[in-house]
Amino acid sequence: MTDQLTGGQALVAALEAHGTDTVFGIPGTHNLPVYAALADSPIRHILPRHEQGAGFAADGWARVTGRPGVCVTTTGPAVLNAATAAAQSYSDSVPVLLISPGLPLGHPGRGNGYLHEVKDQRAALDAIVAYSHRVTSVAEIPLAVAHAFAAMTGGRPRPVHLEIPLDLLDATAPVQVAVTTPVAPVTAGRAQIAAATTALAAARRPVIIAGGGSSGAAHSLRHVAERLGAPVVTTANGKGTFPDGHPLAIGAGLHHTAVRELVAGSDVVLAVGTELAPADLWFGPLDIPGTLIRIDIDAQALTTNALPDIGLVADAAEALKALGTRLEAARTTGPADPGRAAAARRDFTAAARAEGADYLGLTAALGQALGRDGILAGDSTMACYYGALSNLPAHHPRSFLYPTGLGTLGYGLPAAIGAKVARPDAPVVALHGDGGLMFTVQELATAAQLRLPLPVVVWDNGGYGEIRNEMADRGDPVHAVDLAAPDFPALARSMGCHGVRVEDAAQLATALQTGLGSDRPTLIHLPGGTP
Repeated sequence: MTDQLTGGQALVAALEAHGTDTVFGIPGTHNLPVYAALADSPIRHILPRHEQGAGFAADGWARVTGRPGVCVTTTGPAVLNAATAAAQSYSDSVPVLLISPGLPLGHPGRGNGYLHEVKDQRAALDAIVAYSHRVTSVAEIPLAVAHAFAAMTGGRPRPVHLEIPLDLLDATAPVQVAVTTPVAPVTAGRAQIAAATTALAAARRPVIIAGGGSSGAAHSLRHVAERLGAPVVTTANGKGTFPDGHPLAIGAGLHHTAVRELVAGSDVVLAVGTELAPADLWFGPLDIPGTLIRIDIDAQALTTNALPDIGLVADAAEALKALGTRLEAARTTGPADPGRAAAARRDFTAAARAEGADYLGLTAALGQALGRDGILAGDSTMACYYGALSNLPAHHPRSFLYPTGLGTLGYGLPAAIGAKVARPDAPVVALHGDGGLMFTVQELATAAQLRLPLPVVVWDNGGYGEIRNEMADRGDPVHAVDLAAPDFPALARSMGCHGVRVEDAAQLATALQTGLGSDRPTLIHLPGGTP
């Protein structure tokens, strides 16, 4: 059906047609026609206080739902503010559609000082996301949205930027709204499935490494692991895909020596939806003397960082389902050493507790507050990557939101807002360091306006603690890392939140429970690493 629509109406109609029910964004002079259309739309609009916060919130929403998040900005500085969030989404394979106006169709190529003018806005974003596309007509807008959703929902999910020349947003033209046809999951070839089945069925010491790409394959992953009796280790983005507490669960965090020893002693390693990336491994590549089987939707990722003996380019759920079915016919018993997982888990847990010793009171309180259905949105902070990553239990996929690859500061709070908007009935907690919180602290006002019962835990070590330690380890002068802390509870109260200071782990546990049942966000300040 063809309708006469403005560019702004065409955009919003296309978003509605693709099931978008939430948009994060900030209005500006050049995107007002989009907001005029949103005012008449059932799409819910969330108004953050900064475009980077909007991008992180859309990322958190997408991670929790498994669907593309949407972020709308205006031109120039606004979309560049969101660029860091888009780069984080690209790094962690999160589908986010970033939409911005662009300069008019007839704008001089070398510029003339137009408001919000950027030398080449599209090219700047194209260097960060999967692709950036500039439309050239009103009629093209729905098609461009359809192409973006096709790219984000078929194959490896990554962010896309759509630029609409601002003069097209008010222009009117006949428009037909295109809708992306759902893409069937990619399945591996029969020969590859057969080869992987043969190797796994013969394995006596198998191990599984599950990354973020396995988050939609939890059931099939568990079936294969139980069929093999294989210990399962997850990456940060895969945390929760295999439930902690399961007898075969080792934990999350590939950097531990216990994981390296487990992999080195395995005759078959099944890596699912993971790049085996340096950001996960920390201290160099894994030694994999056994047969390496890799499953990944991205053919390029399949050969990144470690060459597989058997490679399956496929959707993780589809490939694992096929393997599970074949393994049932090929094998009825587990590996020769059923106590191997328990021994590896003991070593892993000991290492994780030693590494995160300063944060065990924190993680215990978080675990109690979040329960089995909760979601933690963590920042790139020591309390998260030394503490929560390997010591906080996770029981379901998409329950641990963490900026792994790019390692941005300021992610936790806005991502938690996105998560809580997406899953209002789930307990959600944000975890920050004192330095990282200040990157996006203004989003406390967003959470307050939304009346979200969201505890925001601030682990205050007086500055950039990781960098302080790295300077000392290098023997360099330790400087430019100490921060004078504001009165965090008072700052939170000034933005409409509750704000409390706690002195021990018991007080923290109480504050978390109170915050989850509150009528607004609660900032919980832990000065000097209290627990």
